[in-house]
Amino acid sequence: MSRNRVLVPEAKAGLNKFKMEAAKEVGVNLTEGYNGDLTSRENGSVGGQMVKKMVESYEKNL
Repeated sequence: MSRNRVLVPEAKAGLNKFKMEAAKEVGVNLTEGYNGDLTSRENGSVGGQMVKKMVESYEKNL
């Protein structure tokens, strides 16, 4: 049973767009659908970039 689920279904498209932008910023060739050919380091760098941007946005709005 998968525990990963979108709590707000309307946000799914926005999150996917954000993920693609973060991948482009770090130079990872992320595609829609299957990305099992990417390394853990590449996938982690995309997630790390997303978190970095979210923290920057939060700090800017304080």
